Amino acid sequence: MRSTAIDRRTFLALAASALGQTSLGWASELPSQALYIGARRVGQNYEAAIIDERGKDQLVLPLEDRGHSFAIDAEGNRAVAFARSPGRFAVLLSLDGSTEPVALPVDPERHFFGHGAFGSNGRLLFATENDYDAGRGVIGVYDVAGGNRRIGEFTTGGVGPHEAILMPDGRTLVTGNGGILTHPDYDGIDLNLADMRPSLAYSDIETGDLLEVATLPPALHQLSIRHLAVSADGAVWFGCQHQGPRTERPPLIGRHRRGRDIELFFAPPDVLRQMDNYVGSIAVDRSGTVVAAASPRGGMIAYWDATTGRYLGMQQLADGCGIAPLGEQSLLSTSGRGAIAVTGPDRFESLRPEDRTAPEWDHHLRLVI
Repeated sequence: MRSTAIDRRTFLALAASALGQTSLGWASELPSQALYIGARRVGQNYEAAIIDERGKDQLVLPLEDRGHSFAIDAEGNRAVAFARSPGRFAVLLSLDGSTEPVALPVDPERHFFGHGAFGSNGRLLFATENDYDAGRGVIGVYDVAGGNRRIGEFTTGGVGPHEAILMPDGRTLVTGNGGILTHPDYDGIDLNLADMRPSLAYSDIETGDLLEVATLPPALHQLSIRHLAVSADGAVWFGCQHQGPRTERPPLIGRHRRGRDIELFFAPPDVLRQMDNYVGSIAVDRSGTVVAAASPRGGMIAYWDATTGRYLGMQQLADGCGIAPLGEQSLLSTSGRGAIAVTGPDRFESLRPEDRTAPEWDHHLRLVI
């Protein structure tokens, strides 16, 4: 483990503290008024906006540049807004607006991939980062309760880590390694498409140890694993972006349970064709039994049964990508064209129609509480 301005003993003490006394799990009682946060653009300005379950603004905070996704603490009091990859900022936000945003330190030899997760008691933050000179993915570790310091890092066991989420045990971090090697000196160029190795990696946040790595079959080595969600039974669902020939139509949705092989799930051919080899976000409903995958390229959101893997249907939403749990078999959804809707396998309720003058939502919408 590479540490920054802190020794291993201190890191382990902080990590142990971050585990807290309780584990994460599915709430038995849901809040009466859900709140959500997403990044968006208004004219030439970028911001983070908290909205209610009807899509109405509750709090708007400025961002210095285009945001991507957010880590949210377990109490719903704080969030970290991450820049879109290759990002150079991460900002700690107070979700009641009571304190000024605080920029987290950026290692000059790393950049963010747009995602991260809090430890269960909110003291440590774990962010996916690119150690680009070494050509490897790392998890940057930040003490956000004791001075907002970067205190170390550990490997993701792969290249191009994108989303990382904390498992329900409160101790295991799972990371989607996209498998794509990039470097800021080669602007926007994917350097290793011929020999990609996407994977799911499970790490112990107390020690930084790599616990398990699950990989795709060799024939699917260009299926980049990007976005993650955990269903009610503790399985990790993931969405992919295919980097191979556009004429190929591999499955874009998968599931993994620890100690088992990865499972992949198809959609009907016309749906796969419309998704255009691209899933931009993935989420589960409040019950944890329906999985949604948004494809902004396809202008649609598709749904699967989290227990059986059965395809349930789809809804059209032009440039739609932000999805977050709302109720049973329903999600709040946002689009890059200003639309906000309630969607599900058998439901579509427009809360705000497409409007080119409205805020343009970025790829991710997160449930705050």
